[in-house]
Formats: sequence, structure tokens, C-alpha cells
Amino acid sequence: MTKFDLNLIAAQNSPKLPTEPFVARHLIDGRWCDSQDGAVFERHSPAHGVLVTRAAKAGEAETEQAIAAARKAFDDGRWSDVSGKDRATLLLKVADLIDENRERIALLETLENGKPITQAEAEIEGAADLWRYAAALARTMHGDSHNSLGKDMLGVVLKEPIGVASIITPWNFPFLIVSQKLPFALAAGCTAVVKPSELTPATTVILGELLVEAGLPAGVVNIVLGYGVPVGAMMTTHSQVDMVSFTGSTAVGKAITASCAQTLKKVSLELGGKNPQVIFPDADIDSAIDAIVFGIYFNAGECCNSGSRIIVHQDIAEEVTKKVVELSTKVPFGDPLHPDTKVGAIISPEHQEKIHGYVQSAIDAGAQASIGGGALEIEGLPGQFYGPTVLSGVTSDMPVAREEVFGPVLSVIKFRTLEEAIALVNNIEYGLSAGVWSENVHTCLEFARRAKAGTVWTNTWMDGFAEMPFGGFKESGAGRELGHYGLEEYLEVKTVQMRIGRTRSPWVQ
Repeated sequence: MTKFDLNLIAAQNSPKLPTEPFVARHLIDGRWCDSQDGAVFERHSPAHGVLVTRAAKAGEAETEQAIAAARKAFDDGRWSDVSGKDRATLLLKVADLIDENRERIALLETLENGKPITQAEAEIEGAADLWRYAAALARTMHGDSHNSLGKDMLGVVLKEPIGVASIITPWNFPFLIVSQKLPFALAAGCTAVVKPSELTPATTVILGELLVEAGLPAGVVNIVLGYGVPVGAMMTTHSQVDMVSFTGSTAVGKAITASCAQTLKKVSLELGGKNPQVIFPDADIDSAIDAIVFGIYFNAGECCNSGSRIIVHQDIAEEVTKKVVELSTKVPFGDPLHPDTKVGAIISPEHQEKIHGYVQSAIDAGAQASIGGGALEIEGLPGQFYGPTVLSGVTSDMPVAREEVFGPVLSVIKFRTLEEAIALVNNIEYGLSAGVWSENVHTCLEFARRAKAGTVWTNTWMDGFAEMPFGGFKESGAGRELGHYGLEEYLEVKTVQMRIGRTRSPWVQ
């Protein structure tokens, strides 16, 4: 493998590093509280090694209290009976408060997660937009009426909040993903129990502070900090919970589905992806190269939408691979607190080992690392970083080509025909997103219709809008977030049939 000089950004003498940890507590029934047994857990920065957060660690008692508070708040109507206008007004207040606290939220997200500070700031801005969009849905939500059932009948379809929602969020986009769920649940009139990842609890706690400041009634949103056992397990099995919304790995999603089956809860899942970008010979190659590099290195590849495999026509495969490698050397990896950094730290040492295991397995099976293939050392930073990695000579049966690596590792696979490309796209268990690059609109449309994926991008990658639904086919999930579909996940449909005349003949004469 040729050695390359990479664009590495050393540690800065940043005054933003905390001297004292953020103290995170549970929000239960409108009160901030520690765990009854005093248990806590700590989160250190994956880039800088400093202690960032000390959080209360919930057990069964705190989880039970949070669920009971959400149940009571829903049943007494303090939120579910509020008008759409009043719900929207509060959601808009929260959006404004998010904007006012953007720098504070972004800093803690960077310190806990390791992502670049500029990326975190953009995500917090996007999260505020989601709260505003959900506010619009709160005011425009409606059912249906049917006046064609006969002159003496009127049919009404009501859409009502489902009840108590358990919301379980991951570590890779902690503030953005809770904002893809919670404001839609609130717009529908639900109450909620929220559990952020134990790796990134701080920003969800700050969101709780903003909800309290905005005037949300006590008990409507409860935040419980801790681990999957017992907190997450109770949130998915408790009889007083009506639905579960989870974002995370497919393996955990399957386990949650099995747990929810015991009480037939509704389940909304956004799970893993092994997302392809298919590049045809007539593509705008330079635009495609930029999108490929963005798609694999954004958030250090720790992204369900990561474009982790490119399926490239054999006539241009060598050119595309060379250009991807060249551009990869220019991507700034390093200190996430530096404004020029585009790729920060890997979330944990264990995850870094997992990433490298996939890379080494592929190389052992005959793939070649055109660039990267190992950890990076960043001057002045004790945390874990993984280098930009492009694997060529990958075959579709290798685990690196079929399984979610969740790191900055790109697999290059060749194809010859459109049929072969679509077969490669669809011949895996995942179906979250896919992309196609071609100047031929017919190629793009045929690909979009035949790709088994919840989102298809044509001549772009990872654009997103609050109005557009997001979710996956197959083992990438169930249900949708965003758009009006995201609201409907939190609604039940009720049929009301009304006889308004007296023309019905008696059944018994």
C-alpha cells in the first residue's frame, strides 16, 4: 500500500475543555433528581480523555417512577387535551431556546461524542428546525369525514395520541435524533419517557431543561439516564407504555421487537444500514467523488446513512478509486474542537477495535487497502481516531461489504450492467438508503424504483428535509420519522359511525 500524507489537525490549547464535569440528573414528574441508591456513571471525551459528564444511573425504581409519571400525565389530559395551537406554541418556544443555547449544546455533544464542533453546531440548528416543523404539524393534524355512506349516516375518522411513548436514542446523533422523535410525539399529544445513550447523556438533559423553561407541564416528558438493563428493558416491556421508538443497531431492534410482542406495543425502529452509491460511466465524476468522500467520512462513518460501499462501473473503477483516495488525503482528521476539523474521534476503544476487525478480515480475504487501514495518532490527543480507509478488491460476500462497520471505511465493488448493480444493491439484509450517479434520467428513475431502500438519492447524497419521511426497508427498520408520517407513528386511528336519521329498519319485528 502506498503511504500518504494525511491532513491531521493536532490538539489545540482550548479553553473549552471542562474543568468540572457536567452533572446530569433524571427528570421525573417535573423534578430533577438523583438515583435513590446514589449510583452514577461517568463519560470521558473520546478525543481528549477529560471527564465530561457525571450522570445519575437509574435502576428499576427511577424507571418505574418515570413511566408512572408519564402515564398519569397522559391519562389526566394535561397535555393530550391541549389544543394543537397551544402545543405548537410550546414547541416553538423550545425551538427558540435551542437556538439560544446552540453553542452550549454543541460543545457538550462534541466533548461526549468526539464529532467536530462545526458539525455539532449545524446539527443543533437542524434540530431546532425539526421542532418548528413539528409545531406546524400540531396545528394541521386532522382526521377524515365520510358523508357518502347514505343520507342517514355520517362517518368520522379520528386521530388520537397513542399514549405513553418510550423513546430510546443512540450516541451518534444524540440531540438530532431525539429531535426526530420527541417533538412529533408531543405534537400528537403523547407523553414520553426518554432514555439517551449512556455514552452521550448530557445534551438530552439540557433539552429537558429547555422543556421545563418553556413551560411543559410536569410529567409530560421524563428523562431517565442509565443503561439498557434495567432502564431500556423496562421501557420496552412495561404494561403502562403504549409504544416504543428506538434508533440503534438492528440486533437491539430485534430484541426490542421481541420484548414489545409480549404486550403488543407499537414499535417504530430506525436501525442499521449498508448503504450503496452506484456510479455509472456517464456520471459527473467530480461531484460523485466529493459525495462519496463526504458520505463515508461524515461523523467518522458512525452514521446509519453512511455511504459505506460504492458500486462502480468497471470502466471507471480505477479512476474513481484513485480520485477518492486523493481526496481522502485532504479531509481534515483530528481535534474535534478545531473549527477546521471534519472528522473527529471514534466513540470508544471497543468500537475502534470492531472497525479494525472488519478491515483486517477484508484484507486477509484478499481486499487491498488503497489508503488507511489502521488507527491514527493525533498530536496531543490521547483518544481514539481511525484513518480514512478505502478497500478495493472487495467482493460482495465479505463481511465488510455486507455488515455495518460504522466507521470511516469504504468498500469498492465493481459492476458491469444495470441489472448487476441493482442486484448488488438489494442482495443484503439492509435497506435504509441508496444513491445513484448518472446524467441519464432514465437510469436514475429505474434505479430509484427498483432499489429496495427507504431513501434513494440521485446525483446527491444525504440531503435531508423535515418534510421528507425517513426510515428503512427490510432489517433497516419499521415505521418512519419526519414528515407527516413521523407524526402518524404516535397516533391511533378511531372510526366513529353516526346514525343521523331514523330510517333504519328494525332487526327484530
